[in-house]
Amino acid sequence: MGLALLLPLTGCTGGRSATDSARTEVQQLLDRRSTALLAHDEGAYAATGTRTVYTRLRDLPLASWTYRVTDVRHTSSGATVDADLSYRVAGYDTAPVDTRRTLTLGRATDGTWYVSADQPAGQAGQQLWDQGPVTAVRGAHSLVLGAGRSAADLRGYATLADRAVPAVSQAWGTGWSRHVVVLVPRSLADMGALLGSPAANYRGIAAVTTGEAGGSGQAPADRVVVNPEAYAVLGDLGKQVVLTHETTHVATRAATTAATPLWLSEGYADWIGYLGTGRTPAEAAPELTRAVQDGHAPTALPTDKDFGFTSDPTQLAQAYEGGWLACRMIAGHWGTARLGAFYRAVGAHEERTGAVEDALKKVLGTTPDAFTAQWRDFVRSELG
Repeated sequence: MGLALLLPLTGCTGGRSATDSARTEVQQLLDRRSTALLAHDEGAYAATGTRTVYTRLRDLPLASWTYRVTDVRHTSSGATVDADLSYRVAGYDTAPVDTRRTLTLGRATDGTWYVSADQPAGQAGQQLWDQGPVTAVRGAHSLVLGAGRSAADLRGYATLADRAVPAVSQAWGTGWSRHVVVLVPRSLADMGALLGSPAANYRGIAAVTTGEAGGSGQAPADRVVVNPEAYAVLGDLGKQVVLTHETTHVATRAATTAATPLWLSEGYADWIGYLGTGRTPAEAAPELTRAVQDGHAPTALPTDKDFGFTSDPTQLAQAYEGGWLACRMIAGHWGTARLGAFYRAVGAHEERTGAVEDALKKVLGTTPDAFTAQWRDFVRSELG
C-alpha cells in the first residue's frame, strides 16, 4: 500500500516540476517582452514573437508594463497562457491598470517559446490597442487616446478636457491629479468592448468614467470613455458639459465610495458641468420641467436604480436632473463650500446606511425629511 501511494505522489511531483519549469520560461519570455516594449527596442520585442502590440502602442507613453503568469496550458502547437497585465501611463496613472490577458504561444524548433497572440481574457474588456493602433494627443491637462482616429480629430477632445480640469479644480479643489485621460474608440460597439458590457447599455450615453476601462476597477487610474456616436450629435456646449461632468468624476473618485448615492455623485458632476454655462434650470432639466408642468413633479430623490443605463430614457434623464437640482439647491442655500463638504462627509461614511442622514445633520444641519421636502419645493419653484 505504501508503494501504491508513493508512485502517484512521485508522478505528481514530476508534473509540477515540468509545469513550474514552463511557467518560469514563459515568465522570462514575457519579462523580456516587457523590457523591450518600455525600451522602444523593436528588434528585441520581435525576437519574442508577434509585433502587433508593439506597433499599436508606439504612441502611448508608458511608465511601466509587466505580466504575471498565472497558468500555462500545453497545446499540440505550443501553449495557452493566462497572465495578469499591469501597466501605467506616464504622467497620468498614480497606480497601475490591472487587466487579465490570454496569450497564445508557439515553440520554435530549438525549443524556445514565442508569443503568437495577446488578447483579453474571457470576461475581461478590451484595451484600446486591441482595437487598432493608438493615437495619442497630449493637452495641457489631458491625454486623449484614440483607435482609428486622427490626431486632428482628437485635438478637439483635448481642448475641451483642458478647459474642464481647471473648472473642476476651482469648484472641488486641487487635491487630485488634475489630469484626465480620455479614450475615443471608433464606435459605440467598440466603447462597449472597452467596458466589457453590451454596447446597447451605452446607447444615448455620451461618455462614462471608469476606474479602468477593461480593467479590475480597483486602481485609481480613471479613464473617460467616449461614445463617439452620441457625443457627435451634441453641440459645442453639450460636449463641454459632458467632459466637465466626467472630469468631475475623476476628481471626486477618492471621496466617492459605496456610501455615496448616485443622485449625489451624478448630481454634483452635473452641477460642476453646468457652472458658468448660463443655462437656465428649464434648459438644463427639460424632462423634469415637462413633468412638473404636467402636474407630475417628483416626490422623492432619485434612487440608484433610476440611474441604470438600461432604464427608460425619460426616467434616466429625470434622475440626472433631480440630482443636479439637489446639488444646485445645496449650493444656493448652504454655499458651495458646504456642498463639497457634504459630498466628502457622505463618502467618508463606513456604509451606505446612515451616510446621507449623518452628513445632512453634521454638515447642513437638517434631516432627510426636511431636506426632501425642501428639494420638492425647490424643483417646483425652479421648473414650474
